[in-house]
Amino acid sequence: MCQVEEDYRDPPLLPDLPSVFNKCVKCKDASAAVVVRAGDPYCRACFKEYFIHKFRAMLGKNRVIFPGEKVLLAVSGGPSSSSMLRQVQEGLSQNAHKKLRFSPGVVYIDEGGAVGQSVQARLRTASELQAVFRATGFPFHMVPLEQVLDLPSSVVVAAVSPEPAASTYKAAVDRFMQSADTEHHVQEQRRDEAGLAVLEADTLSLQQLLDSATTLTAREELLSTLRQHLLVHTARSEGYSKLMLGDSCSRLAVKLLAAISLGRGAQLAQDTGFSDSRYGDIVSVKPMRDYSAKEIAFYNHMFRVPSVTTPSLTSKMSDKASIQRLTESFISKLQADFPSTVSTIYRTSEKLQTACRPSSAADRMDTCLLCVCVLDTSVGNATAFQSTLISKYLSEPKAQVSPGAAAAARSGHNPVTPPCVEQSRSCGGEHCGTSACTAPAQLTLTTDLKNLLCYSCQLTVRDMSSVDRLPQYILSEAQRRTRRSQLREEISDFLLDDDEDDSRG
Repeated sequence: MCQVEEDYRDPPLLPDLPSVFNKCVKCKDASAAVVVRAGDPYCRACFKEYFIHKFRAMLGKNRVIFPGEKVLLAVSGGPSSSSMLRQVQEGLSQNAHKKLRFSPGVVYIDEGGAVGQSVQARLRTASELQAVFRATGFPFHMVPLEQVLDLPSSVVVAAVSPEPAASTYKAAVDRFMQSADTEHHVQEQRRDEAGLAVLEADTLSLQQLLDSATTLTAREELLSTLRQHLLVHTARSEGYSKLMLGDSCSRLAVKLLAAISLGRGAQLAQDTGFSDSRYGDIVSVKPMRDYSAKEIAFYNHMFRVPSVTTPSLTSKMSDKASIQRLTESFISKLQADFPSTVSTIYRTSEKLQTACRPSSAADRMDTCLLCVCVLDTSVGNATAFQSTLISKYLSEPKAQVSPGAAAAARSGHNPVTPPCVEQSRSCGGEHCGTSACTAPAQLTLTTDLKNLLCYSCQLTVRDMSSVDRLPQYILSEAQRRTRRSQLREEISDFLLDDDEDDSRG
């Protein structure tokens, strides 16, 4: 039985934690140099082999990149993308055990103008990265973000790309092995760019575009969209068919929860999956998605992988500055106490799939104008999206709300249609010129844009003070789609439905 004066103050027995003084978990011989996870101490040689094998296994398991294909590596200078560049460089070396079979190139998007960097600081960063890129021997492209203002409208149009057959990869391997001059692709394609040619007027226009977003959350989403557009355009113009991104497991975990908070639940499979084919001819892949930020930091430090730190929009900001920043802080603090947090979120993202028709069968008019994903706004009446529209409609001022506006709200279009639009786009109402009425041109443009955007991008545009600051290629494509939609409505009585056409065929 229990004694009153019995001493229970002995410390509990704790399990032996792994340390660098233990033996390597793989070779069982050398002393451990790094502890990746609890119970996984590695020596220096085994850790390098483990790191390289994970990269090769990710590419080999998915078989998205074909032998001889041109792949563009998006390198920002950060730890993850710099480590990705080193893995490709070692995979193409002469002494590699299983050499990579694609032809790489490097692109760097200079975002110094967006974050307010001086010209001298931007040139200094570009010079440091040029030295790193020249050491690899790969062709590289230094592209300032200001070039996004001059992109063609085709960048936001998903190109139709045929689905490859199962035997296509094997045939590509056979052709690659039979080729006699596949060893010197990289050196022949080498291309150096002296520096960044940026006009001050373009930098000012870019800053005005980002400043039009009233919240930091919307500004980050807009910057991410513009960066993706410029990467896709660079890949297309330079003849690349694959775009390799350096998103790590930790970054994808943050992106997953932030995307859910921003209403991008329907696009999670494309935003966080290994491959993303929303653009059709350009497929984005994420070979670093199995690595945590801790593993990447250890590898870069132990094997001297150079990286260049560049400021971002959230540099020196508080944890509550934006949804993305708050999500990153939440996951980082939770990971410190529960080491399996990031891996659990990441494994959840692996199971996500898109419940929609494939992109090859989707009409180009059914994709979002900004993120180029399939629109998630064409849903039934008993949905959360319709409930949101009705709640927003009921909270709007009831002045001059016509029956057409209420019908539009119930049908999923813009909830409130002001008099300027309903009266043949010429305002003749009593509220013309007051706060209850907006200029016809800008109001019509905002209405047309909302009908062409997914739910998440609608929230981003809603937080913008003026959509006139958007790049011209986005506004031109919005006008083209609007005219095409109006023309389709005018001739709808003379068009055959898909079911009727199939029955006649």
